[in-house]
Amino acid sequence: MQIDLTGRTALVTGSTQGIGAAIATELARAGARVGVNGREPGKVQAAVERLEGDVPDGEFVPVAADVAAAEGAERVRAVLPEVDILVNNLGIFGAKDPLDITDDEWRRYFEVNVLAAVRLTRMYLPGMSERGWGRIQYIASDSAVVIPAEMIHYGMSKTALLAVGRGFAKQAAGTGVTVNCVIAGPTHTEGVENFVYQLVDRDLPWDEAQRTFMKQHRPQSLLQRLIEPREIAHMVVYLSSDLASATTGGALRVDGGYVDAILP
Repeated sequence: MQIDLTGRTALVTGSTQGIGAAIATELARAGARVGVNGREPGKVQAAVERLEGDVPDGEFVPVAADVAAAEGAERVRAVLPEVDILVNNLGIFGAKDPLDITDDEWRRYFEVNVLAAVRLTRMYLPGMSERGWGRIQYIASDSAVVIPAEMIHYGMSKTALLAVGRGFAKQAAGTGVTVNCVIAGPTHTEGVENFVYQLVDRDLPWDEAQRTFMKQHRPQSLLQRLIEPREIAHMVVYLSSDLASATTGGALRVDGGYVDAILP
C-alpha cells in the first residue's frame, strides 16, 4: 500500500518524545506537514531538530502550548489555523492507591487526558467538515478495557476517550471526516525501560529483559515483547490516509493481543 499525505497538515499533541514523536516522524515520512506540540518552547524546538534529523525532507512546525488549558489551545490555533489530521496523543499516567487519589487528581487526569482532546476536536472538526475531509484520532490504551487496580484514574480517562471517539464519529457522520481511537498496548519507552529493570535482573540484555518482564508481569500479551512506538505510529498513519476512508467510530487495537477479547 502506498500512503501519501502530501498537502495535509497534522497536529500531534504531546509529541516531543515517545509515542507522539514516533507518530510525528511517520506522518512526516508519508509527506504530511506536522505540528510538534509540547508545553516548553525549548523542548519543542529540540524535538523538532531531532525529527528533522530523522526525516530530512520533512516539514515540522513547533507548537509550544499547554493544550490542557483553553488558552493553550488558542495558541495552537494561532500557529495552525487549519488542521487536516488531529492526533490527540497527550496523556499522563502514574500508579497510586485508588483510595488515596484526591478530587484534584481525578480532575487533572480528566482535564489532561480527555478534555484537552475534546477541546481540540471542537476546534478543528468544523473546518474539516466544511472542507469534506479530515482525520481525528485519540490514542487510548489497553488500560481503557483492562482497568489497572493501581491506575483506576488513568484507566477511567482512557475509557472516556473511547466514548468521546465514538460520539464525535457520529457528529462527523457523512462529512468525509473519520474519527477513531487507537488502543495502544504495553509500549517500549524510556520510562517503561527503567520500570522493567526495576522488576527484572539489571544484568540481562534488553531483549531478554523485556521478554522476561512480559512473561512474568504481562503474561496476557500474545506478542511477548513490548510494542515499539513506531508500530503504533504505523496504525495512526494508515488511519490518517485515504485508504482508511471507511473506518470510523472504531477502537483499533495495537496491543500485541494484550486485551483478551475479540472486540474491545
